[in-house]
Amino acid sequence: MLPKAWQNLMSNSGTVPFVVKAIDRVLDEDWFMEPNIHDHFELVYMKRGEAVFLIDGSQVKLGPNNVVLIKPNRTHKLLVKSKGGCEFIVLSFRLIDMENTGISKTSMEDFIDFVEGEKAGPCLTLKVGQRNEIVQLLNRIVDEKNNKSPDSEFLIHLLVMELFVHLSRALRIEWENSMKDKTPKLQELIKISVNYINQNYEKDLSLGAIANYIYLSPSYFAKVFRDQMKQSPINYLLRLRIEKAKEMLEKTDLMVGDIALGVGFSNHQRFNEIFRKFVNMTPSAYKNSINDTIK
Repeated sequence: MLPKAWQNLMSNSGTVPFVVKAIDRVLDEDWFMEPNIHDHFELVYMKRGEAVFLIDGSQVKLGPNNVVLIKPNRTHKLLVKSKGGCEFIVLSFRLIDMENTGISKTSMEDFIDFVEGEKAGPCLTLKVGQRNEIVQLLNRIVDEKNNKSPDSEFLIHLLVMELFVHLSRALRIEWENSMKDKTPKLQELIKISVNYINQNYEKDLSLGAIANYIYLSPSYFAKVFRDQMKQSPINYLLRLRIEKAKEMLEKTDLMVGDIALGVGFSNHQRFNEIFRKFVNMTPSAYKNSINDTIK
């Protein structure tokens, strides 16, 4: 029996990784590779030595503890540079969609497409330590791939799921660090987040959900949003909801409770409190004032 947490993870995953291959390779300096292309992701961790990847015309240098994640359908070629050769782990995987799985999280493919896109090139790079969780999981996956026991495939699946958690965190930190001191890029991200709030204000939005949409941590997102918008993301969301509520109070005959639900508040009391905070009167009083004005 799987632990309940694992059962939920398995049943709620909209996208799951399928390992194509996992190998530990040693290449000498005379090794030659023809350019190749494939329809899956390729994660390469350099254990020893130095090499250069040529990926869609871009050069990516690899040294000890470097990780490169190559996107699908990218022409690439590895050149060994160190005289003693090099040793590395290659994990190739696809992301498989599962049908009828309920609510799914943002997939790694979505993350890569958003963070890098075509502007930043065909791959992602990271620098990790030998005892990093990503490296430990890669080694375990290779060991299980070579094990060939009946339960190895299932264990590999769980290990790759865990690998994705650590890889996502590392990529998110790398992405966030790359945004620092890049004002135009941050302004673009905040604009995206504002559009996201404007289009989804009636839903159950949290700070974490909004930050996740542009792949920033909640704390960093809140700071950048406040710097540019002169208010917090949640304050912007609440103010927008109240403005929409005012429009509905002015133009419809809906009950106050229905309006509260329609603009994203889970209960009438919370709606009244926030409305009074921004408008200095209750929704009912505001409705009456509008009617009095019309008369």
